[in-house]
Amino acid sequence: MASLLGRADSHPGHATPSRAGVSLVGSSPAIQTLMRDIDKIAAVDAPVLITGESGTGKELTARLIHTRSARHTGPFNAVNCGALPAGLIQSELFGHERGAFTGADRRKVGIIESTSGGTLFLDEIGDLPLELQVNLLRFLEDHRFLRLGAQRESEVDVRVLAATHVDLEGAVREGRFREDLYHRLNVLQARTPPLRERPEDIEQLANHFFQQFRREASRRVRGFSHDSLITMRQHAWPGNVRELINRVRRAMVMCEQRLITPDALGLERRNGLSREGLSLEQIRDGAEREAVIAALARNKQQVLHAARELGVSRATLYRLIEKHHLHRTLEERA
Repeated sequence: MASLLGRADSHPGHATPSRAGVSLVGSSPAIQTLMRDIDKIAAVDAPVLITGESGTGKELTARLIHTRSARHTGPFNAVNCGALPAGLIQSELFGHERGAFTGADRRKVGIIESTSGGTLFLDEIGDLPLELQVNLLRFLEDHRFLRLGAQRESEVDVRVLAATHVDLEGAVREGRFREDLYHRLNVLQARTPPLRERPEDIEQLANHFFQQFRREASRRVRGFSHDSLITMRQHAWPGNVRELINRVRRAMVMCEQRLITPDALGLERRNGLSREGLSLEQIRDGAEREAVIAALARNKQQVLHAARELGVSRATLYRLIEKHHLHRTLEERA
């Protein structure tokens, strides 16, 4: 998911740069809210729980918290708790002494100790075995830990950020996650929004990834067709930004035309709305929203031209943009 972050100079005026010269791409209200939360969280040193669906950029959010914090000169280490072999998790996190177990022919510094002065990101924290949840809880309480085979505890200065895409409160109720650890981690919380909640960012994200993967593309490919931009706005994106990255990258390689089409993206344009179970007002609102999205896409987000096409005033179009949560930084050209 590294591509969710863009260089600060790649989209001037649209992205918020970090100390490391990278930024979270997008200008929607959902992303602006997340960036404000990141700034607040980065200013303190408490544990953080980052929640969100798969593919929404939880690790990138953690990296931004780190780069905007007082620990930005220290290390940032990320660990996927679900990817570590069960028998090696304790050794990987806390380290071990020589002779602690068969094959331990030398002392090993664990990930926690190697993160001293920096930030440790524990992804998929809900997959951590219960027996290791106890050790993590003890570490969070006093920042002390015991290497496997050691006689004395060691102390280390590390900030812990954790992330999950599952309902940890439900896991607590089912006995799969310790309640005391949940409350210890959930001091501060950040939520990464799914792509369907930020459709106004899709074109900017798609263009960002297009530039990023341009070297892989056929020389004839120059960008996206209007139909593809409209279709991307209509797609539900169950895989979120990770899905968008994969579709754009694949289309850039396989497309044989000058502009990437919906077919190249593997998407089908919806010609109508599913009306089953909807009220007349919901149907009208849905049609109105799609008309505004399509007009803005056809007119390259220029409000004045889109308003003329729709036969409404510029003020009316702004009200419709507000009504349907289609906020974005719009450049108007007469």
